[in-house]
Amino acid sequence: MEARTERVVATLEMSQVKSQDHHGAFNGDVDYESLPPHVPVTIHMTAGAVAGVLEHTVMYPVDSVKTRMQSLQPDPNAQYRSVYEALKRIIQTEGFLRPFRGLNITMLGAGPAHALYFACYERVKRPLSDVIQNGRNSHLANGVAGSVATVLHDAVMNPAEVVKQRMQMYNSPYQGLWDCVRTITRAEGVGAFYRSYSTQLTMNIPFQAVHFITYELLQEQLNPDRLYHPSSHIVSGAAAGAISAAVTTPMDVCKTLLNTQENVALDSMNISGHLSGMANAFRTVYRLGGMAAFFKGVQARVIYQMPSTAVAWSVYEFFKYFLTKQHLEED
Repeated sequence: MEARTERVVATLEMSQVKSQDHHGAFNGDVDYESLPPHVPVTIHMTAGAVAGVLEHTVMYPVDSVKTRMQSLQPDPNAQYRSVYEALKRIIQTEGFLRPFRGLNITMLGAGPAHALYFACYERVKRPLSDVIQNGRNSHLANGVAGSVATVLHDAVMNPAEVVKQRMQMYNSPYQGLWDCVRTITRAEGVGAFYRSYSTQLTMNIPFQAVHFITYELLQEQLNPDRLYHPSSHIVSGAAAGAISAAVTTPMDVCKTLLNTQENVALDSMNISGHLSGMANAFRTVYRLGGMAAFFKGVQARVIYQMPSTAVAWSVYEFFKYFLTKQHLEED
């Protein structure tokens, strides 16, 4: 216990010296980027859960618009030229709360999914950085850690995505969350909730690799001392979200098709039953709209991701800083 106390004191003293060096005055900040080994993983999980819920809720109406704009053969009443026009028409014709339909299942999935996501990322990148760069920041380690974390995240989040996107579509036939879950289970089986899992991973692994590499690269430029610096977290998160969203839009269009099983589009291709598999989704999207179809909804996707990832990173870094400081002070 005495040795552990000495380690905590030493960590705080080093943090305070670092704060004094960079700000010219002693302010007692905790070096939250260099967590001592006894700080529990629950710090990352708590910070990640809060960040995940806020990330998905702040811009949820734009996510609803993105799902509709990715429809390959939309109803004439659901054809939109811009995100603003889409939101305006949805509210005017379907009610103020319509863009929020499906938010409940998203919140239920986002908390545990992002808790696993950030905890796994933090725990994987450190030992990898030790091996690759002798403890210094490694972009390769960040990318690999983000990819591993995505596998866990999507395993939890994929069923929620299926339900959410079915409820977001124009003229969605479901009365509510549990009606949607029951109907899908009865008509298509439990496997329907993971029909797009391979496509989701194919999209999210490069998305998260680009996302984390971009974020960490920008942090090196904007916040080289890795202090708690909210504006740098916001800018880095927004840029990382925009870039990764734009380059992975084609996979997102395929995922949306697999999740929604868009009836009009499948009927026009004489596809009976349910569409499954990434290769089939790619072929169907291309046949229905050519290369341009792979970038349907890219504007809405980027507009959604920029503030969402900025919120997620700024909230995550704040809670990691706050909870770590509180934990060390308690010890």
